[in-house]
This record gives sequence, C-alpha cells and structure tokens, in this order.
Amino acid sequence: MPLERIVVFGTTGSGKSTLARRLSEHLGLPYFETDALHWNPGWIPTPELEFRARVEKATEGPRWVTEGNYSAIRDILLSRTDTAIWLDYPFPLVFSRLLKRMLRRVIHREVIVRVTLRPGRL
Repeated sequence: MPLERIVVFGTTGSGKSTLARRLSEHLGLPYFETDALHWNPGWIPTPELEFRARVEKATEGPRWVTEGNYSAIRDILLSRTDTAIWLDYPFPLVFSRLLKRMLRRVIHREVIVRVTLRPGRL
C-alpha cells in the first residue's frame, strides 16, 4: 500500500508537526500545516465553512502529508487519507515537550504559525 496521503493526529505537544515534516522530507511528499489554514494574521480564526473549504482544496492532490487536531476537519482528512497516525503519549511527556517548546520560542523569538496575508484581509 503506498503512503501518499498521510495525516498525523494527536494532542498539542505530541509531535504531530515534527513527525509530519519528517515524513514529508523522507517520502518526498508535499506538506501543509492545518494551523496555517485555520489561523489568519492577528490570531483570527477562519470561519468553519471557509476552513473546511481550504482543507478540501489542500487535500485535492494525490500526494500530501499534514497534521492536526481540529474536529471540524477530521472527517475530510480521514475520508481522503490512505494513512492515519495517532500520537498518544503520557501527559508528563507531552507537558515537558510543551514547556521546552514554549521556552525555545520565547528565547529565540520563533514564529508560531506561518500565515499568509490573503487579499481583502488585514
């Protein structure tokens, strides 16, 4: 069975994005972030119907890797994927990862979510 449409699910801090990016690089598949489709500049969430439309468009292609934990799009991702991975780690591990990530982002002033300004949006 080919691994061509992969989605990684899990809680915040479980390593979804890291695993999805690594799978993308290793398998040579395009990668997209669900956070980048959901969040607009100024941390304004995309309305659900528009978010779903963005995800539908992003998953039209035959090959991709993504990640996420949005219940609003889970049905779309599951219906279009050929491989679903669920990361389920103990709370102490996830919490320690979140603390390390938060500190790294503060110290290095890292970008949290890359969003693109779309025409007509502030």
